[in-house]
Amino acid sequence: MKILQTVVVKQVLTENSKKTLLDSILQSKNQLHKECEQLQFELKKMEKTKKYNPAKLQPHFLKEINNRQEKIKLLDFQIEQIHMLPLGSELKEKEVQSIIEVNKGDDWAEITSLRTIVIKEGIVEDIR
Repeated sequence: MKILQTVVVKQVLTENSKKTLLDSILQSKNQLHKECEQLQFELKKMEKTKKYNPAKLQPHFLKEINNRQEKIKLLDFQIEQIHMLPLGSELKEKEVQSIIEVNKGDDWAEITSLRTIVIKEGIVEDIR
């Protein structure tokens, strides 16, 4: 019988992976800043048209802007944490599904134990 099992994929932190990760986070952060600016622009544009009630417009736009600013704060925290991590640390990257063969007499604890794939510089380094 075959079953699906979740496998954790971890990435070993190297200079290259650290730089790539930081670049990705900074790109997300810049995108969020642009979205905040766009929302502020749209709010002012809608206020000038006088078609909409400003009392209803502002809370909606401010909520969206605040949501993005909270995400920016979270990204800033992640950047700080990455700078503090030593090289060689393992970071959880994602989870994938794996098909596992189960046979009569197999050790269930071993089959259901959490499996991990360790990647370094894009190459599978270890399967645990």
